[in-house]
Amino acid sequence: MRLGGPVFNVSSPEEWVAAHQAAGYQAAYWPGVPQADEKAYVQAAQAADLVIAEVGAWSNPLSPDPKKRREAITLCQERLATADRVGARCCVNIAGSHGEKWDGPCAEDLTEDTFALIVDTVREIIDAVCPTRTFYTLETMPWMYPDSVESYQRLVAAIDRPAFAVHFDPANLINCPSRFFNSGALITHFVETLGPLIRSCHAKDIRLGEEFTVHLSEVAPGEGGLDYPAFLRALAGLDSDLPVMLEHLPAEAYPAAAKHLRAVAAAQGLIL
Repeated sequence: MRLGGPVFNVSSPEEWVAAHQAAGYQAAYWPGVPQADEKAYVQAAQAADLVIAEVGAWSNPLSPDPKKRREAITLCQERLATADRVGARCCVNIAGSHGEKWDGPCAEDLTEDTFALIVDTVREIIDAVCPTRTFYTLETMPWMYPDSVESYQRLVAAIDRPAFAVHFDPANLINCPSRFFNSGALITHFVETLGPLIRSCHAKDIRLGEEFTVHLSEVAPGEGGLDYPAFLRALAGLDSDLPVMLEHLPAEAYPAAAKHLRAVAAAQGLIL
């Protein structure tokens, strides 16, 4: 496993690498630099043994607006091509939504018609690029596919492309109290089922509130109930270069989050 997270206020490959080294990170988000600068960043990462974890393609390929949908698909194709050029472990996006909010809940998103549309859309993205060094992945989500081990398995089988792989965010799978209280079992099942296909992971936490009816809130690692010992133990049996990427925190909160994850790993006899 390799711990990573975002870095800030960098403007050169040297500063980018130095910021990761200062944080103790061994994996990086791709910084989205112009194509002319890509080679310098790749070379700097290789020299520093810094794995490029993922290239984000954050957009809505299922938008009900045809223009926005086409723009999103084009963006995904471009970002997948970038990931292939720079040797990132994956290009990642969510499946998308038919609703007003690109990453929000919509009843139409959990239907068989939408499942079929996701399959066709992912195939269109991959087939336009035909990557050989990277993979296109969909982040697990609480209210759109893939929202479970089983729906991710179905997508892998239905998309049927060697360049389609898995992105794992366990906090996003916690969408009810039973999953919250049994997150370790859910994580173990996910990794046992899909582990060889996992290309990158996100690390955050989730808290179950006490107010009615059910309130689940994303929080920093260590401030919620996610079974991090089970998460790190499960990942330790996979690829030694597998990125575990912190996200969604204020810049000043990342050192404490990284320290917490390293402490949990050390308690399990692991190094992160």
